[in-house]
Amino acid sequence: MTNFANKTALITGASKGIGAATARHLAELGAHVVLAARSEGAINDLATSISDSGGTATAITTDVGDRASVEAMVSKAVDVAGRIDLLLNNAGLIDPVARLVDSDPDAWGHVVDVNLKGVYYGMRFAIPHMLSQGGGTVINISSGAATNALEGWSHYCATKAAVLSLTKMGHKEYGDQGIRVIGLSPGTVATDMQVQIKASGINPVSQMDPSAHIPPEWVAQTVAYLMSPDADEYRGTDFSIKTNEGRVAVGLPPVS
Repeated sequence: MTNFANKTALITGASKGIGAATARHLAELGAHVVLAARSEGAINDLATSISDSGGTATAITTDVGDRASVEAMVSKAVDVAGRIDLLLNNAGLIDPVARLVDSDPDAWGHVVDVNLKGVYYGMRFAIPHMLSQGGGTVINISSGAATNALEGWSHYCATKAAVLSLTKMGHKEYGDQGIRVIGLSPGTVATDMQVQIKASGINPVSQMDPSAHIPPEWVAQTVAYLMSPDADEYRGTDFSIKTNEGRVAVGLPPVS
């Protein structure tokens, strides 16, 4: 297990689901977790809960779809913690699910702002600080949708495919300078996003039984694993915990 003492983890979409579970887990491992999300009340409550449990947490209200907000987020994180060892680009949207000709162009564009531009902004402003401190890790939450077409998910598939390209580019351009960029494809996770998908009734994912979705805590464990040198072989690509190989590496239960 990677030692997170004296390390700082900046997590977007930290108010719930994968982001909140990862914040709790990394704080338990000794990290100073910086919680970023639009939901000011939720991240403040989470930061208080982590602090009450003996951890260190800072909440920064952020809209990842807004360049200035992300730039300010990174600057505040450095001011408070002194460094950024991990940027977890987790914030993402899938609602509204709709077939192409039924989609709302403004809503479609908003998903691009969050899912794609938000990841770009995070990398753009965090990597310079990582370079100045001698290294760091960027983990981009990916999806099987990055390489597969799923009905009703044109916005999600397109943005996740683009994020995979950003993961590859980050590694290509900065991998030899101590910057580790890895994508994490967790499969279906028991979060609010699955509730939205199920409500859409579009494509087979919406028909899945809720028991098939993995808990967000498994993703949190995987993030910790990807911070270790054992995961170096996955730099510049997506690591999946939808396979037994990935789960064995992390120490998770096998695929049933």
